[in-house]
Amino acid sequence: MKYLHLVWSALLRRKTRTLFTLLSLTAAFLLLGLLQAMNSLVAGSADFLGADRLITQARISFTQPLPMRMLPQVESVPGVTRVAHSQFFGGVYQDQRQGFPQFVVGPQRLLDVYPEWILPEEQRLAFVSTADGAIVGARLAERFGWKLGDIVPLTSFIWTRADGSRNWEWRIVGIFEGRDDEWRDRAQLMYLNYAQFDEARSPGARGLAGIFIVQVADPGMAEEVAAAVDARFENSPDETKTQAEAEFQLGFLRQFGDIGFIMNAISGAVFFTILILTGFTMSQAVRERIPELAVLKCLGFTDRAVLWLVLAEALLLCALGALAGMLLASAVTGALPPDFPPLRTDLRVWAFAGVSVLALAAAVGLPPALRAMRLRIVDALAGR
Repeated sequence: MKYLHLVWSALLRRKTRTLFTLLSLTAAFLLLGLLQAMNSLVAGSADFLGADRLITQARISFTQPLPMRMLPQVESVPGVTRVAHSQFFGGVYQDQRQGFPQFVVGPQRLLDVYPEWILPEEQRLAFVSTADGAIVGARLAERFGWKLGDIVPLTSFIWTRADGSRNWEWRIVGIFEGRDDEWRDRAQLMYLNYAQFDEARSPGARGLAGIFIVQVADPGMAEEVAAAVDARFENSPDETKTQAEAEFQLGFLRQFGDIGFIMNAISGAVFFTILILTGFTMSQAVRERIPELAVLKCLGFTDRAVLWLVLAEALLLCALGALAGMLLASAVTGALPPDFPPLRTDLRVWAFAGVSVLALAAAVGLPPALRAMRLRIVDALAGR
């Protein structure tokens, strides 16, 4: 710390150049922070899911429905305690910009399998007994100002009614909350009662479910139970694929591409660009100060001390730019509207930024630092 004033003075020697380099670093780490926040969201999107739940889907694709008659057979597999069913509804509220996920479910089965959703008992009973009933997450209800008893019209781009219409109406009978922060952040969806849905949709689509959510007694036997479920329907017209709920969620996200690879690839491009820019700045700064470095050696600074001074300068420059960029990224993610995915510049993102700072400082600081360390006083003062 006693040499901090020397390092700071070196940075302020060319104030304009240092300012623009800091602005470039800030912009780069702002982008890096946002990209890694998205990557962290994707990587951690399934971490909170229950280890005791499996998802059974059609072997071909999760978009292929399964017949409801399979539910009792899944439920009878040893090790299975409960089975629920879920079907993506695909509805639009008011206009395309008012999108949010909706799933058609068996009310009692869903709430039994997902104890993470907290719903008052009277609202639970209302959801079970109301054919056109729906429950909504607290975040979603807050977003649209919904309250109990409101009628929500949805236009489904997937399911038609028996009369050919795609317009459905659902009565809000419950507002649920998550049991912890992870689940509260995701309370932005709507569950619809299967009763009205199956009775009112076109006859050819009745009696179908999208997926089965299978709760197992022992999470340690999940793989065995999954294999037993799939074996039960092997070589049948409705072959299945059963996997952990976390794997199913990640598989769904991968339908849109390997998001993690895309985010890391863009981050790598940003890192390479800022590496070139900052490396040029540091090399130019050290080149301009060769006589000054020679004077430091004349005053008794060792070669190793000069090396560490230059590396400290690179580290301070990168750290200041990274800190400003990450603080801006945190402010941006903190200011996102409630209906936006819960992006957070969490510890994982900050750790990634910290490692990036160290790598960047070493990459841009080491070449000029080694040059400064090997500098001969006579040659430097002679201008050679």
